[in-house]
Amino acid sequence: MFDLKDYLTKRRAEVEAALEDLLPAATIEPTILHEAMRYAVFTGGKRLRPILSMAAAEACGSEAEGGLLPGCAVEILHTYTLVHDDLPCMDDDDERRGKPTVHVSFGETNAVLAGDALQALAFELVGRTPPTDLWNASDMVRELAVAAGSRGVVGGQVADLGLSGRQPSEEEIAFIHEHKTADLFRASLRLGGMAANGSPAQVEALGRYALNLGLAFQITDDLLDAPETGASPDEASVLSVVDPDAAHERANALIDEAVMALSACDASGSEALRAIASYVPGRTH
Repeated sequence: MFDLKDYLTKRRAEVEAALEDLLPAATIEPTILHEAMRYAVFTGGKRLRPILSMAAAEACGSEAEGGLLPGCAVEILHTYTLVHDDLPCMDDDDERRGKPTVHVSFGETNAVLAGDALQALAFELVGRTPPTDLWNASDMVRELAVAAGSRGVVGGQVADLGLSGRQPSEEEIAFIHEHKTADLFRASLRLGGMAANGSPAQVEALGRYALNLGLAFQITDDLLDAPETGASPDEASVLSVVDPDAAHERANALIDEAVMALSACDASGSEALRAIASYVPGRTH
């Protein structure tokens, strides 16, 4: 029987070791910038995006290690988005994962520049991913660029900031969930598939899996974050606060769609992706 806990523990350790090597040492000038970058990356986190990239490589019949470098690229890009999201001009958060945010610890200017440098490093790393017979560096860089830009996570952040405390429509919620969460899941899985020389059909299937998984993941996050009792309309920024039962139902349907998409991939190599999908709805219980 597949042991998801052991799998995640093993892969997370591999990701942490890789990130340690890939990030500039804090002793390299400008030290304040590299300290801030490393602080941002090593404040915890499940490392789900690089783990998904490694699992995608397996689902295409390759070794998990093939998805490690592009997965770390997505993780570093994800970290840059968090650094910028926390800034006073955006979400204005002073704490993340129980620690002071980067702008609190290093100043707002250094936080902006650390985020910029992390974004650049992400593209450097994905560009270093070895090309395959079917996919080259241009394909992989384009994949990350689309996920990162105005049609991806930046667009999602703009939409989120535009809510201004009002009750969003279900369509607005779905847009934000797709572009703030699912797009980087999709980049992780598609890049892992590309790095493993997965067929176009397999890479497309991994993208469908990722979209559905990412949406379900965000819905469960909303359920976890929702107030236990009556949120007012201006507090109800997510569907789960408005109708938790509908949100549970939607998350389960999305997980079913995600698992169905894996039929195009290697059956034995897809065990981890199937197990991760099955785990997501249970996060709310």
